[in-house]
Amino acid sequence: MLSVQLPSPLLSRASADAPKKRQNLPHSELYLQACQRTGTVPVSSFFHLVDEPNVNLNHYGVGPMGAKALSIALQFNTDITNLELEDNALQAQGTRYLMEMLQTNISIQSLNLSNNQLHLEGADIISKMLLDNYYIKSIKLSGNEFDDSAAKYFADTLKGDYVVKELDLSHNKFCEAGGEHLGHMLATNVGIEVLNLSWNHIRMRGAVALSAGLKVNSTLKQLQLSWNGFGLIEAEPLGQALKQNSTLEFLDLSNNRIDDQAVTLLCQGLATNDTLRVLKLSCNPMTNVGALTLLKTITNNTKSGLEEIDISTVFVCEAFVELLEEAHQRRPAMDVQYSVMSSVTRNLSALHIFQKFLDNRNESVMDFFKALDKEGTMMVSTSAFRNAIKAADIPLDQRQLDWLVRKFDKNCTATIIYSLLSHRSRRTARLR
Repeated sequence: MLSVQLPSPLLSRASADAPKKRQNLPHSELYLQACQRTGTVPVSSFFHLVDEPNVNLNHYGVGPMGAKALSIALQFNTDITNLELEDNALQAQGTRYLMEMLQTNISIQSLNLSNNQLHLEGADIISKMLLDNYYIKSIKLSGNEFDDSAAKYFADTLKGDYVVKELDLSHNKFCEAGGEHLGHMLATNVGIEVLNLSWNHIRMRGAVALSAGLKVNSTLKQLQLSWNGFGLIEAEPLGQALKQNSTLEFLDLSNNRIDDQAVTLLCQGLATNDTLRVLKLSCNPMTNVGALTLLKTITNNTKSGLEEIDISTVFVCEAFVELLEEAHQRRPAMDVQYSVMSSVTRNLSALHIFQKFLDNRNESVMDFFKALDKEGTMMVSTSAFRNAIKAADIPLDQRQLDWLVRKFDKNCTATIIYSLLSHRSRRTARLR
């Protein structure tokens, strides 16, 4: 990696006079002196945490000069590995102090600078630090007003990088160009395992480039793309990426524009993908049609590794619930979150009520239909079936009975060919 030296306006001037002496001071005393020199009020919580591995100073209003004091105190600290400084109005100047501190501190591995008004200048400062970074493995930069130019800074820095494992750039202002920069970065980056790009505006050519990068990336395991406007155009390249990518395990596409057609395009990749474990698609304009397409694709892919599917805002149909019940026989651990109308639940209960009636009489569905088929044609009219259900006093209301008839007579021929049920009963033993 290239070595880039940041300007040194802080530590060299603030306390360059006695570096060895500073190293021997207790961390709390060093921080107190730094606050006095910078004219800032100490963050009292820091005194209790200074020797702990995890330091959380989120929402303390530290500010740029407070960041300078912290940086002086942390320059030679070897205890802290995780530093949280979210929402502290650090701005670019405060970030500059922290980045210079990281040139000396080799213990901090995780850094949270989210919501600190960093803008483009802050992105430039951080990206220069990352060029010479061997220790920071996780960096969170959510909500810093980063635009497409900032995306280019990060993309250029992280091409070929292998150190950073987690990068959070959510809640920023990346658009098409930003997506292109980050997509090119993904194609060559060999380190990032967790990437959060949710709450941006990445779509169209930006989404296409991002998918192209994902297609050849070999390290990314989690990708969050919620609230980005992914729709029909964006779904096709993403589906193709899922067809080839062999490392991604978690994909969040919630709160986008994924409709039934877009789901079909995603399914082109899901039909063969065997590494994805979690897929989140809630709060999209997908209907029960898209949900059924999705479930059919996953169940038909015997190598699919999906364990969790979130379509919790989609109201599914009876066929979906039935197919899911069958899928659970083969994959009982698969968790699918969905919504269902009370009418669907009521209709599905008709099957269970009918099955319970047969169980109480120690009969199979074949026995029931054979009793109605006096001529042995393996067919029964739907009217005869209706009359038999009513005569047996099975507690089904009219809607449940209508649904049960459609269940057995899917082509609406007014005839139930129960020989087909015979073939199915040999496979499943009970009604489904």
